[in-house]
Amino acid sequence: MEPKTTKRIESLINASPIIVFMKGTKLMPQCGFSNNVVQILNALGINFETFDVLSDEEIRQGIKEYSSWPTIPQVYVKGEFIGGSDILIEMYNTGELKEKLEIALAS
Repeated sequence: MEPKTTKRIESLINASPIIVFMKGTKLMPQCGFSNNVVQILNALGINFETFDVLSDEEIRQGIKEYSSWPTIPQVYVKGEFIGGSDILIEMYNTGELKEKLEIALAS
């Protein structure tokens, strides 16, 4: 990956406590998996930012390499990669996600 792409990704990740790299936006998700993540975070009342990977092919491919995770969406909390849709659903169902987010946002 180009160093400038890495810098752009890191800048996006560090710009807000929670960012979701997804297809579409939180107001208009463009795939079911991205929509799942938006719905979960909204249900928890969490404020988060999104980046539409459909608008930027460099970031779309780069984020997969950056995280070593092959799919979109990808959720980052305080700079840490948490996972994608399936992982968030699992963490939400066990209560682990709410706890993790509360701790991360409190610090």
